Amino acid sequence: MNKKQLIELVADDTGMSKADAGRVVDAVFNRIGNALAAGNEATFVGFGTFKVVDVAERTGRNPQTGEVIVTPAKKKPKFVAGTALKETVNRQS
Repeated sequence: MNKKQLIELVADDTGMSKADAGRVVDAVFNRIGNALAAGNEATFVGFGTFKVVDVAERTGRNPQTGEVIVTPAKKKPKFVAGTALKETVNRQS
């Protein structure tokens, strides 16, 4: 599923226009992103949790030249699926 398909499904499920559903989907994504940028988690019971994890600095090697390179530390978004979502996925398999 992509964003366009999600917007269409939200519009069908709610009776909203696609434009209104698009604004709702964009607002939800923006709020989750803003919460993560502020250092907070976004938890949706039964679905899962979006959070930010720290990735340590590490060294690697350029495969073409063999040169050692340093990848700087960074923050990375992470999603942890909730129990209900895991059960839904497993039930569908």
